[in-house]
Amino acid sequence: MFIDPTPIQAAIFDVDGVLVASPHEQAWRAALRGLADPARFTTAFYQAHVAGRPRLEGARAALEQLGVPNAERQAADYADRKQALIEQLIKGRQFKAFPDAVRFAASLHDAGLRLALASSSKNAAAMLRQLSIPDGRALMPIFDADLSGANVPHGKPAPDLFLAAACKLAMAPALCVVIEDAPAGIKAAKAGGMRGLGIARLHDEALLRAAGADLVVSSLDSVDTAALPAGVLRALPAARA
Repeated sequence: MFIDPTPIQAAIFDVDGVLVASPHEQAWRAALRGLADPARFTTAFYQAHVAGRPRLEGARAALEQLGVPNAERQAADYADRKQALIEQLIKGRQFKAFPDAVRFAASLHDAGLRLALASSSKNAAAMLRQLSIPDGRALMPIFDADLSGANVPHGKPAPDLFLAAACKLAMAPALCVVIEDAPAGIKAAKAGGMRGLGIARLHDEALLRAAGADLVVSSLDSVDTAALPAGVLRALPAARA
């Protein structure tokens, strides 16, 4: 449990791995054909070197880690191939929402918090526009700002994207909580003076805690949403048992 007397008035959501199980990893892996063995692009590799980073930066990091010759020169082509693949997958609705995250976002919206999307991916809105919340309303309109894919000087783990989101919401960083599934995202939140809520969808609780998360849960349904506006990040008693 994390208690800070500063209230929480805004929530900033990453998208891939938080709100949706996106086909990003699948597209990155498939786009490797002809460059490196796609089997080496595991989920752990994706989380460590690509997740949360801007597209070109992630492409370059992946190729460098895989030992691909002239990685920096080939990164742009690799990123373009990945983008073409993911657009096909999104068009074919090859993704799904995480119901706990949709419920959590709707609950915070109904409680009066301001919400923002802040993913490094430029494809986030294309997925979220196809989703709805439990009462049938469209999901996208509950967010007050969408910074997904915004051009910022530095990608995660730098705080630039989250700081831009807080600015768009007209909120001081200290009043914001960031919901992230990647250690780089948690580090970015903390570097920006925000609280970090880690969602461990890949059983990576230890990595999220090591990155500085104030609370780590395996389901956002277990977060005590009633306590959150008062600055208390904690799991519900049943989830702690």
